[in-house]
Amino acid sequence: MASSPCANSNFDSGLEIKTRSVEQTLIPLVSQITTLINHKDKPKKSERTLTAIHRVGQAVSVAVGRFVAVGEAIATENQELKDEMGQACFEARRAGDAIAQLTDVGSPLSCQSDGRVTVFSDRTGMVKAARLLLSSVTKVLVLADRIVIKQIITSRNKVLVTLDHLERVSTFQEFVQIFSQFGNEMVEFAHLTGDRQNDLKDEKKKARMAAARAVLEKCTMMLLTASKTCLRHPDCESARINKDAVFHRMRCALEQVIEIVTEARSCGENRVLPASIYNGIKDFKSSVECLRESLYSLSPQSVGSQLEALVERTEDFTDSAYTSHEQRQAILGLCQLARQDTQQLVHAWVEAQSAHAKEATEDMEVAILKTCQSVSDLRRELHKVAVGRASELLKVHGEQLPLRALKAAGAEGNLEAVAEYSRKLTEQKEQLVETCRLLCHVSGTEPLEITCIHAEETFHVIGPQIISAAQTLALHPSSKIAKENLEVFCEAWESQLCDMALLLREINDVFEGKRGDKRPYLSLPRPGKHSANLKTAKAVKLDAEEQTSMAKLGLELRLLSSDMDTEVEKWEEPEHDIVRQSQSLASMAYNMYLFTRGEGLLKTTLDLFHQAEVLSEEGLQLCSSLRTFSAQFQLVDEERSEVMTEMEKLLALCQQLQMGAKTPVQGKTATFQKVDSSIQTTRSILTVVLSLLPFCNKLNRKYKSERNSLVSPQDWRERRDAATPVKEEGALKNTNGFGVKSLEQHMAGLNLLESK
Repeated sequence: MASSPCANSNFDSGLEIKTRSVEQTLIPLVSQITTLINHKDKPKKSERTLTAIHRVGQAVSVAVGRFVAVGEAIATENQELKDEMGQACFEARRAGDAIAQLTDVGSPLSCQSDGRVTVFSDRTGMVKAARLLLSSVTKVLVLADRIVIKQIITSRNKVLVTLDHLERVSTFQEFVQIFSQFGNEMVEFAHLTGDRQNDLKDEKKKARMAAARAVLEKCTMMLLTASKTCLRHPDCESARINKDAVFHRMRCALEQVIEIVTEARSCGENRVLPASIYNGIKDFKSSVECLRESLYSLSPQSVGSQLEALVERTEDFTDSAYTSHEQRQAILGLCQLARQDTQQLVHAWVEAQSAHAKEATEDMEVAILKTCQSVSDLRRELHKVAVGRASELLKVHGEQLPLRALKAAGAEGNLEAVAEYSRKLTEQKEQLVETCRLLCHVSGTEPLEITCIHAEETFHVIGPQIISAAQTLALHPSSKIAKENLEVFCEAWESQLCDMALLLREINDVFEGKRGDKRPYLSLPRPGKHSANLKTAKAVKLDAEEQTSMAKLGLELRLLSSDMDTEVEKWEEPEHDIVRQSQSLASMAYNMYLFTRGEGLLKTTLDLFHQAEVLSEEGLQLCSSLRTFSAQFQLVDEERSEVMTEMEKLLALCQQLQMGAKTPVQGKTATFQKVDSSIQTTRSILTVVLSLLPFCNKLNRKYKSERNSLVSPQDWRERRDAATPVKEEGALKNTNGFGVKSLEQHMAGLNLLESK
């Protein structure tokens, strides 16, 4: 086969593609053009080959025509891009016409005798047209993407203007009117930024966007109650401080979103990712291992300096007042061991260089392995310290004693008690802030580092806000609005503790080599598939305030689904019915959690109710599997009673969820109550399943052990041999049916020109 001039070419357009939507739009076009250029160049072209070339060329031309029409319409609506978009569309249309002309190959005889220029006679022309087409189409898509960015900026500007009005209102009537407008604008902004977050390719930007959107989501409710409190008590200094802090944080979050979508550099950009110990160890090990390839690429001094910079970062652990003496000594000991191993490496390295060695000597190889092991041990110890402290703090502060005491003292008007418990909350805040900083050092990925920084900033800001809200309540103990305001800020604190628990789990997953990615449950049922009553139901979206009130419940659902994932991973049989059904429940519950955040596959309340109904059906199937499973064992009365009690609970909850999902409701309040009930029942279902999984896993292991000890090797071989023909037949049936057909369909777009 003749070599293709652009085989394996990626048709670089010179434009960086930053979103998945643009990338996914280009992939089919790249496939079609690659098919045209990389066909087999044989002297005799069959009728089938020529027809395929003609068909693909015409398809490209028609698709480009439609695409250009959309681009021109966008140009008409956006005058500032009219010239650039018009030029890109003109080039795309010209390239599409050139490809159509080159692929108009006609019959085998005519293409050889009539002298027309075709893809066979002008391969260079085809390559040139392909490059022009991909470059111009990419430019159109990138320009269209600028429209999306413009929409986000415009939406942000509207929010800022309304935010300024809200800050200056002086009456309740005016506030209610403007806040209603603000709520609608925030919902629009949330949808635009949510779509953008999901579309971003850069995981760091995605994490920063998620952090900024989380601030806006939580601050919307805080802004409502803080503003109402300030209006009710206009002369109260603590109320004004409380409100000002919310407005300031919202403006910072809005600015961060714009920095991300426009890729603007701010003075805080360099602060986002401080030097972490994890990255330091990773870079140091990389430098050390590179010595195997080249003995002369680095200097001994540079490796020593790199280690000392790494050791210096461990001072965040050793200088902490909360690090125990034993932990401090362990860290210092490992640092000293790393220094000694590095010195031995440098000594062996210098000797190898003096001997003019071309590759690492045996002594160097041993020193490299020891050095890498010592810094890995250091990382393990630091991870243990950070995660251990975080787990301990979450356990200690889970009861929220300072928050309860602040609420009680404020309601009693006891300013002295408020001051005392404020000091305790401040100490708790400092512990959490420092722990987030340590977690950032060992988090393992840049997105998780960003999430750690966000958690640190959130605790740092919300702590003083709770205190100012408590002071306001203490000054006005009979004020319902001041009480409600303190409650909202305390809930935000509790929500951040839940987020920290999730973060801790994800950091552990990365450390243990798991990615922690949640598998989405993609079998979202279509309207009317499972319930006739739902066909005529009206689908609605929850507003920002309703989603905020659901946030805590949703986070509990997220924690439970994560716990279930952890539990099923302990099973030795991933295809067991109980494992598969439990994973499905966890995935669907995770989708419901995303719904409470205004994200994910479930867009409306109707989607949520459909998901709840499918979840209940899966739960009922799990009940059946559990009943069959437990019947295999000779359980003692106490065990059988416990299992049957939990299974009856599960059955009743699934039936309750199913009936609730099928019951039609009318009106916004009733719909919201149904959403709340569905999520609460789902939470209860997961709690019951989570209590059953460890017990069932224990029984399953015991059953397998007993079965393996009773079955002889000869019995096993006979059963295996008897089952083999059935397995082969099933495998062959699957391959000849779905497998090959799907493969042919997948390859058709890439190999249309393959000559038979």
